[in-house]
Amino acid sequence: MSNPVAYPVFRTSDPVLALRVARQLVGVGDRQCAEVSTDVELRTVQEVLRLREALPDAWFRKEDAEDWVRDPSDPTGLHVGVHAPELSGNPDFLAAHLPLWASMQYRPVDSVEEEFAAVVGSNIGEIWWSGLVWPDVPGSGIHGEANNARVALLFNCRTTDLDERFGDHDVLVHVLRRSSDQKAEERHASWLAAQIGQRVIGPRQE
Repeated sequence: MSNPVAYPVFRTSDPVLALRVARQLVGVGDRQCAEVSTDVELRTVQEVLRLREALPDAWFRKEDAEDWVRDPSDPTGLHVGVHAPELSGNPDFLAAHLPLWASMQYRPVDSVEEEFAAVVGSNIGEIWWSGLVWPDVPGSGIHGEANNARVALLFNCRTTDLDERFGDHDVLVHVLRRSSDQKAEERHASWLAAQIGQRVIGPRQE
C-alpha cells in the first residue's frame, strides 16, 4: 500500500483565506467519494468548553503515552475518546488532563469546515480532505490518482506532524510518493497548485 507525500502550496496569516484556497484545491479533484476530518489541540479549560459547545459532535482525547502507562485502565475514557455530550464540564477534571485534542472524522465535505475554522483560534489544528481523485492529464506524464489524493489545511503550524507552532496557516497537496522519481512527485504537486493559481513553496513532507 502506498503512502502520500505532501507539498505546501500556500501560506497566509488569514485563516478564512487559507480555507478558501484549500477548498479551491479540493475542487480540482473528483469529490464524489471525498470526506473531511478535523483535529485541534486545546491547551486551556476555556478552549475545551468553548469547542465542546460550538462542535457538539466532536470527540475529545488525550495524546499522552506516559498517562497510558501510568493507568492503562483508562477510567476517564480519554485514551480512546469521549464524545462531546459525555465530556465532563468540571474545570478541575479538565485542567488535570490538558492538553486535550478534539476531532471530527470522515464527515461530508462542506459540513464542518467553516465551524471548525471559526473556533480553532491560535491553537494548532488541521482540516484534511481525503477520498479525492486527482485528474488524469493526457500527454503530461501525470496520471489520475485516487489512493493518495488529499488536501490539508494546517492552522498555526507548517508540518503534518502538528508539532511546532507558527503564526500562520499552510495549505498542502498530497500526491503519490515516488521514491525513485521525486521530480514526478513535484511535477504533479506543481500542476495541481497551478490549477488554482498557486505554486509549490516548500520541500516535500513525509
